[in-house]
Amino acid sequence: MANNQIRMPSSGAGLTTFYDESKSSIHLTPQAVVGLTIVVIVVAILLNAL
Repeated sequence: MANNQIRMPSSGAGLTTFYDESKSSIHLTPQAVVGLTIVVIVVAILLNAL
């Protein structure tokens, strides 16, 4: 009889699993990132104007 089973690679063959949850202690909203970027740009412009 022919063996018609499909063999899949083992899950531990160097593959990395990524999770959606981040474990970082710093959580910034996109609005905060945009706001901080604008503040840095304004400070840089003011320092160049001196």
